[in-house]
Order: sequence, then structure tokens, then C-alpha cells
Amino acid sequence: MDHSLTENIEQTTLDNGVRVVSETVPHVHSAAIGIFVGVGSRDEPEPLRGVSHFIEHMLFKGTPRRNARQIADEIESRGGQLNAYTTKEMTCYEARVLSEDVALAMDVLTDMFRNSLFDPEEMEREKRVVLEEIKMYEDTPEELIHDVFEATLFARHPLGRPVIGTEETVAHLQHEDVLHYWRTQYLPGRVVVAAAGNLTHRQLVQLTSDMLGDMPALSGKRDLRRPRPSGRSRQMRRRETEQVHFCMGTSAYSKQDRERYALSILSNVLGGNMSSRLFQEVREKRGLVYNIASYGRTYQDGGFFCVFGGTSLETYDEVLRLIRVEFDKILNEGITNDELVKARTQVRGALVIGLESMASRMHRYGETLLAFGRIIPLAEVLAEYEAVTHERIARVARQVLHDNPMTLTAIGPFPARRRAA
Repeated sequence: MDHSLTENIEQTTLDNGVRVVSETVPHVHSAAIGIFVGVGSRDEPEPLRGVSHFIEHMLFKGTPRRNARQIADEIESRGGQLNAYTTKEMTCYEARVLSEDVALAMDVLTDMFRNSLFDPEEMEREKRVVLEEIKMYEDTPEELIHDVFEATLFARHPLGRPVIGTEETVAHLQHEDVLHYWRTQYLPGRVVVAAAGNLTHRQLVQLTSDMLGDMPALSGKRDLRRPRPSGRSRQMRRRETEQVHFCMGTSAYSKQDRERYALSILSNVLGGNMSSRLFQEVREKRGLVYNIASYGRTYQDGGFFCVFGGTSLETYDEVLRLIRVEFDKILNEGITNDELVKARTQVRGALVIGLESMASRMHRYGETLLAFGRIIPLAEVLAEYEAVTHERIARVARQVLHDNPMTLTAIGPFPARRRAA
């Protein structure tokens, strides 16, 4: 038995639907704890775009027991860390602390989660903070281009919405609308408490029951509909940047589709690392980019695959041509056996190395339980990658790189009347 793959995971569901999952790792001196709620930007009504992310901010702004400074200080003064993040399908509030401070961390997290004040004056101040965050993001084209890509690919679908919202929607968020969204979306049936480190499952269940067990047993239902690629092949924005930042890709597999494993292998070979085909051909051999890579992303009812990078305006068309050449090579010749074996080994290494971090373990358990309703054992995940064959790679490549229409988005210093290549 490979003991590096052992995960001693325990699960409990409280009477009101809150799920608790943990792994006891006795040889460390810390623990990572997260409260996950299955609510993200895709669940927002049109006028409230960005409200999930805004609520994430507001939960740090004070409760009847703690002001904003005390929320941070109670964890940080003990050497711990407090953080949160919002995605298109979930929100997480997390703490990393010494094992002796697990109860304190749960007290702070659940106090924020349940008792935040949403003071109107604080809300107006925090709107300005988020608006500055949006402007900062707009000034970072290498990050913004990914949102532009998804918005173009998934036009008219909730997955196309940016997590952060827009300047207009955030500026017009109303106090009662934010409170209503928080109260009706943060429901026990959507909540997972996950932890990993030097704590016991019994301890975590007792703390969760004491602090969240009296919430009424309610759960929400997400509207799922598989997104279709928009058919819009490109979108360009004029920016006075030194480079053109681009994404080129198409729709792909959801979290429920087994072929996501084969696509992950394919992406690894194409642009997953410095030894990948695209990196070697476009950067190392020709020196046309500083960075070029590929990745896939999965959601409950859809997903995508894309290649992204940055290059000078003068070399932009050539870089796109070279990407298409690599796509054609995959379609016509497949990948080599050495590439398949190496990709499997790299995937296994990354997953096992991730087990060294208590936070990575905690995120894996919380996110997986929300997405699949169960924890997929690491051994099962690795077995899925081992089951990827050349035939499956060829089928996935045909479906993703040939059958689906490509979407190209770019941000750069394009001439006013330029049309895409």
C-alpha cells in the first residue's frame, strides 16, 4: 500500500444539513479550517452582479462581539491567518491556526458567518474598496483577459459573469438587497465545514454543532443548464499596453464528465509546464513570448479549455498561427507514449505534494464535497488518470480542438480599425 496516498477522512452531517468533513494529521502542529458555502457569482440575479464577492468583504467588517480589527487581531495575534475567496460556484472563509487555537478559529469564523452587522456606513465604504479593486483588475490585462474570455465564450449564461461584478452593479448595491441575498443564500444545506491538521473529527463536529447547529434546516437549489459556446469567435479591446494578452479556446467538460481527466492530460502536454509543446516551440525555440500556457476549468454544468499568453503586436498573428499548428499536430498525430507517461507522473506528483499542505487538504475536501456530494479518494483520482489512453486523448482532442468553435479574445494596442486574425 502506498501510504503517501492515505487520507483518513471522516464525515458527519448535522440534523440541519450542515456537512462536516475533516482529516486528522497528528504529526503537524497546526490546522486549516474552512466554512464553504455553495453560492457564487453564477447564482446572482442580473442587477446584483458581484454581490457574492461583496458579501465576502462585508463578513470581515464586524459583528456585535467583534469589530473589523478584532476579527483580524484574534487570529493574527496568535500567529494564524484569516482569509476568504469567492468563485463562480462557491465562497470560502478560512483560518490557519495552531492546533491549540482550533476552537478560537471556529468561534471567529462562525461569528462572521452568522452575525455580521452589514452596517450601512461600512457598506458604502466597502463599495469604494471593491470599486478600486475592479479598477485595479481592469489595469491588469494579463488577468482581465481570462474574464473577457469567459464572458465571450459563455455569453448570456451565468458562467460568463465576472465574480467581482461591474462598477455599475457594485455601485448600485442596496443595503436591503445585500442582506436579503445573504439571508436567503447562506443556508445550512449549502454549507460544508472542512478541516485538516492536528484536530479530531469529534472536536470539529461538536464545535460546528454548537455554533451552526441551531440554523434552520433549509437548502437552496441551483439552476443548472449546460452552456453553449456563443459562436463569437473573437473580442478585442484597445489598450496602450506593450503586449497583446490573449486567450484562445472553447467549451469543454463539466465536473460530472469523466473525460475531464483526459483533457487535463492533454492540457499538460500542450501547455501545462515549461517542458510542454507550446512553451518549447513558441518561447524556447522562437523567443516570441515570455509566458504561454494552457489550462482547463470545470463547473457543475460546463467547462472550458484555453491557451493564453502575451506577445508583441508585431508577433501576435505568428503566435496564434503556431498555436493552431500545435493543435493540428495533436489532432493528426496524437501524443507520444513518453508524453502520456510523463503527464501522468507530473499530475501524480502535484497531487501528492499538495498533501503536504493542510490548507490544500482542507480546500480539496470542502470544494470536492460541495461539487460532488462526496470526497473522491486520491487513489480514485490517480486511477482515473492512469486509465487515460491514447484513444481517449484522440477523442477528447477531436471534440475540444476540432468539433467545438474556437473563441479568441485579446487585449492590446490594436489599431482602431484592425480586425482579428
